[in-house]
Amino acid sequence: MTVSETDRSTGVLPPTAARPHSPSPVEADRIPLSTPDVGSLEETYLLAAFRSGWIAPVGPDLSAFESELAAATGVAHAVALSSGTAALHLGLLGLGVRTGDRVLTSTMTFAATANAITYCGATPEFVDCGPDGNIDPGLLHHRLERSARAGRLPAAIVPVDLLGRPADYERILPVAAEYEVPVLVDAAESLGSEYLGQPVGGFGRASAVSFNGNKIMTTSGGGALLTDDPELARRAAHLAAQARQPVVHYEHQEIGYNYRLSNLLAALGRAQLTRLEQMVERRRAHRRRYADFFAEHPGLALFGDGNHHRDNAWLTAVIVDEAETGISAGALGRMLADRGIETRPLWKPMHLQPVFARCSMTGGRLSEFLFSHGLTLPSGSAMRDDQLDRVLSALYELLTNGRR
Repeated sequence: MTVSETDRSTGVLPPTAARPHSPSPVEADRIPLSTPDVGSLEETYLLAAFRSGWIAPVGPDLSAFESELAAATGVAHAVALSSGTAALHLGLLGLGVRTGDRVLTSTMTFAATANAITYCGATPEFVDCGPDGNIDPGLLHHRLERSARAGRLPAAIVPVDLLGRPADYERILPVAAEYEVPVLVDAAESLGSEYLGQPVGGFGRASAVSFNGNKIMTTSGGGALLTDDPELARRAAHLAAQARQPVVHYEHQEIGYNYRLSNLLAALGRAQLTRLEQMVERRRAHRRRYADFFAEHPGLALFGDGNHHRDNAWLTAVIVDEAETGISAGALGRMLADRGIETRPLWKPMHLQPVFARCSMTGGRLSEFLFSHGLTLPSGSAMRDDQLDRVLSALYELLTNGRR
């Protein structure tokens, strides 16, 4: 609410501003991309935490959530934080990334991955993706070879599990080990996924997961750093609490951050964690229906299909061949929006973002293709079957018209 919308002398909202917004028919029945899937169980956990009196940032639910999250992901330590971005930041600091360093990461990602690198004073350097949207191990190896010859190896590598699909760690981790470069996994989108039978979270020196409102599970806002390294976990927890020393008065020997997850939000996370498998299966069921639909319509391909691991199906995306369908991915998205169906292009590559225009890039053509031809579709576990029916009916109608 802006100042102009209030009575400037009293600060009271004028009568017209107090009237509730009446949504249009499209707004009222809008199908979002991925909404929080919460209900009575989450309410029970939250109320119990509230009534316990542990309203302050730390408390028993925070400790329990960290233990339960570590167990669920097969790691020794979980540090619950205010966001997945905070987890990336503290993970990089824990790996020793400092001002003037360079960090290799995928260009096909959300800005938070590259932003966290810059928080450390380091510079992100981008590597193109493979067909699944994840960092290309071959290009990564090539980039490390060049860096080694130049005597300027990166301080870290940050692969990204795009849309919940784990990167190719069978190839990435040996390459990183060859050059003794630590790996921090951006697993913001992949909690609940598996790679070769192991849960995501235990690959590399550490992994960062997100509990943002649109993720596979949520704490409203939040994230966590997952690791088997006790010193990395201790360091992250220390920095997340303003780097306060364990003395009676407030003593600080270095810069810290206000990054701890609150006890109340941790209670919400505990409830969500008990339902994680169920929510993943629901998203996978949605993906199967999309896959069946795409198989019957030339020019549509399920993005990232055919890999050897089980991802959490966080978001389902389609690659649109305009020559076959008669309609571009962008036009299809706009037409679905007119029908109250939210979509989004695949991530705009970081090397195309103005803020990172001066950063180096290895490859780039495949990520640019995926950005221009990919479209993510409603995928949330809270989406009803009749809503998915509506999405598929709209797609059928638009594609039929597009081919005429």
